[in-house]
Amino acid sequence: MTCKPVRIGVLGTHSTGKTTLLKRIQTALADRGLTVDRTGQLARRAAKMGLPKMQHHTITSTEWIIAQGIADELAALARGNDVVLADRAVFDALAYLRAAAQHRGELLHGLELERLRLLAATQTPKYDLLLATVLDPDMPVDTGHDYDPRYRRLVDRHVHDLLAEDAIAHQRVTSDSAGQGRAVELALQLCHKEQLV
Repeated sequence: MTCKPVRIGVLGTHSTGKTTLLKRIQTALADRGLTVDRTGQLARRAAKMGLPKMQHHTITSTEWIIAQGIADELAALARGNDVVLADRAVFDALAYLRAAAQHRGELLHGLELERLRLLAATQTPKYDLLLATVLDPDMPVDTGHDYDPRYRRLVDRHVHDLLAEDAIAHQRVTSDSAGQGRAVELALQLCHKEQLV
């Protein structure tokens, strides 16, 4: 057993298979006897508090999501699990904010944006593996949500732009079964390398 739990972060625009991917990774790791904790529901929890989400994101809602995501990951680590799966790794929230501002035609306050970017950047090295889903425009979206297709595309672009701008090591994951299968295999290989399996 390693002394350091493995941390895997997933980020990407909505309806790109993040939830399915997380479930597949969690199942595969649990099948090998590992204890897995998963964070998530950040945007939903923010909305319950009255904070805006999706194309209405603000500096405040983004800061809450980043800070709460960090707290949730730390809590999962404290529970002593072998693996922590972070649904919406920290840079995800910044991509949603940048996309929201562009969608609304607004300029974000430079210092505030940089402050959030620095906050997110302090967490990125803590992930052992980052998986960034890729938008497939042919993949159907959940009709129970009021998704704006333009905003969805903007988030996808900003997710991958942020990762490239900061040269953050990550793996792109397509929404098809083969793409997700490769991501699951990467998670298994990482846990094997860390001598968890």
